[in-house]
Amino acid sequence: QVQLVESGGGLVQAGDSLRLSCAASGRTFSNSAMGWFRQSPGKEREFVAAISWIASSTYYADSVKGRFTISRDNAKNTVYLQMNSLKPDDTAVYYCGYRYGSGGYYYTRNYDYWGQGTQVTVSS
Repeated sequence: QVQLVESGGGLVQAGDSLRLSCAASGRTFSNSAMGWFRQSPGKEREFVAAISWIASSTYYADSVKGRFTISRDNAKNTVYLQMNSLKPDDTAVYYCGYRYGSGGYYYTRNYDYWGQGTQVTVSS
């Protein structure tokens, strides 16, 4: 079992920045990956970014490339999502996911555990 706790959401204006954090605990392994997804009302949960634990390879949705950065702190078992130049379209509940193994980072079905989500609201 893996527990994920997200934090860092809030209400900001367009152009501002936020940093989300997701702390993992429990049966975590080095051969794993963590990702960020987001979901707006009436829409499916969509991929935002992911990072593999061993290689630190990163992956981004086209909509956030150049604005968002995913990173990790091994010692703290924590992954971060630095979000810059935020837009109203970024408004959503952001979820952290954890998966054993590698590959298929873009799909929710490949993640084994999820956090409770944190709300990000960007006003225009």
